[in-house]
Order: sequence, then structure tokens, then C-alpha cells
Amino acid sequence: MDTLYLYILSALIACAATAFSLPLLRRYAGAYLIDRPCGLKKHDTPIPVVGGSAILLGLAASLLFIRLTTAFPSGTLHSLRGILIGGSLIFALGLADDFKKPQGISIAVRLVGQAAAALILIHYGVHISLFNCPALSYILTLLWVIGITNAFNLLDISDGLCVSQAVVCCLGLCVIALPSEFIYVNFGACALLGACAGFWPYNHSNRLKTFLGDSGSTLLGFIIAALSMGSGYSEHSNLGFLAPLLILAIPLFDTTFVCLMRLCKRKNPLCGSNDHAALRLMKIGLSKNETLLLFTGAALFFNILAFAVTKISIIAAATVYFVAALIVGMAALFLSRIRMKG
Repeated sequence: MDTLYLYILSALIACAATAFSLPLLRRYAGAYLIDRPCGLKKHDTPIPVVGGSAILLGLAASLLFIRLTTAFPSGTLHSLRGILIGGSLIFALGLADDFKKPQGISIAVRLVGQAAAALILIHYGVHISLFNCPALSYILTLLWVIGITNAFNLLDISDGLCVSQAVVCCLGLCVIALPSEFIYVNFGACALLGACAGFWPYNHSNRLKTFLGDSGSTLLGFIIAALSMGSGYSEHSNLGFLAPLLILAIPLFDTTFVCLMRLCKRKNPLCGSNDHAALRLMKIGLSKNETLLLFTGAALFFNILAFAVTKISIIAAATVYFVAALIVGMAALFLSRIRMKG
């Protein structure tokens, strides 16, 4: 079977498995996994947080089906196995946090668990490979995986915001990795894209509204962090290796911005507060849907830039990075001037 059809099939299977499992999960597990309004959480009624469970089921079902019907190229299954094992650990940590809401598990336990999941990736050969020094590559891999995992968790503050970023990032990874030999990135990104598409409508539904929960948002961040380390970004451009910074520009920007704002207020950057970029935009009059559209459009724009820098000359790529940094700086300056209570 043509490989492109297999990519499409993996996305469709993940989408169907996620969409059909969600009503069952809401019915049988929703009573035990509930996000109740309190503190910074402004939703009106308790909402089931089984979205992460459905996405993991969709992802696993898709990759299992493709595995049983396809002879993977050498190394593909090994990499996907590491991503699924590490992702399952991240999911379990998030699930424990969801069960213990509103207190959740300690930050220390979460960070140790996330570091262990990153080490699993390294063991299976999924890591940053920019340097001849393995120790440096492994340290950067740990920081990258933990950072992106928590970036998606921090971004999950409004309906559709986190999952929409995951969809755009998966699209970017698919387009950039498609012509390459990094088959596991293609299959992983397509399967995760399908699973997110299956969940997304439930995130906006009135009757069957479902949240990702920490189990879902951290799972998305971890899988995307892992997949982003597996493409040949520099095959055509020497500065292409920085493309993941553009692919994940919005989650990285929001996390960095939030941490800086909290530090400026002498607050713990790891504790929740209402200073996210999205909340600031809503403060000046944008609706939730308008904010979602703006974030999604910005993510698409930066992913187009990411694709461009993998194909153009080093001077042109440097210009793109400079313009992107200028846009990010101006956005940060604008958002920092919006005053938030608390």
C-alpha cells in the first residue's frame, strides 16, 4: 500500500477511535475524573477530564493497526515504541494529577516523572543530535522534553487552545518530515493529528463537553516534543535545525511570557495565575473564539516559516528568524502592557 495512504489511514483510525471512545469514557470514567470550578477555573459546572484517555487510546489504536498491517522500515517501530512508553508514563502522571484535583501531585514528582520519560526516549534513540558530545545532547533533550510537555499544559486554559496548537504542530511536522526517511515522525504526527481532531469537537460541545486534563495536555506536549526531534531539518539549509522553535513558537512564547511576568511580580513561575497571553487578549475585549482563531492563525504562520527555513539559504533563513524574533518581541511588549488583576 502506498505510504501516503497509510499516513492518511493512521490519522482516520486515530480520529475514529478517539471520537467513539469519548462518550464511553465520559459515561464510565467521567464521575471519577472531574474538573470542578474553583480559583482560576471559571467554567460553570464540573466537566469530565477524560480527553487525554481518549487521545491515548486513539493514538495507540492507530499505531497498533498500522504495525499489524505494515512492514515498518528498520528503526521505525523501535522509535515509536519508545515514544509510546514514555508517553504512557507522562499520561499516568497526568492522570494521577487529575484524580487528586484540585490539589494535584507535587511539582517535584511531576518533574522527576517527566525526566524519566525523557530518559526513556533517549534509551530508544529519540533525542537531539546536534552535537558530537552525547552528554550535551542528552541534557538538551531533557530540557526540551520537559519544557514542551509543560508548555502545552500551561496553554490548556481555554476551550480548544491547547488541542488546536497540537493540530497545527502535527501538520507542520507532517509537511516537513514527509519527504524524509523519518517514517516514525510521519506516522506519529498523523496519528496524533487524527486523535486531536477526534477530541476537538468535544472540547467545544455544550452537551458532551470534555476537557483534556493534565493527562491530555502533557501527553500532547510530550509526543510533539519527541516527534520534533526526529526530522532532517538541516538537509537543505544549515539553519534548518532551529525550525522546531518556529513549529512550537506559540506554546514556547506563552510559557516564556508567563514565567517572565510571574518572575517580574516575584511570584513562583510554576504556580498558576491569570497572566497568560490568551487571558490578556480576552481582557481587552477578544472573545474566546476570536482568541482561539488568533492563536491558531499565528501558529500556522510560524509553521509556514518553519517549513521555509528548511528549504532556503542560510542568509534568507537568518532573516526569517530575525523577523520572527521581532514579531515575538513586539507581541510580548504589547501583552505586557495589559494589566491583570491578581
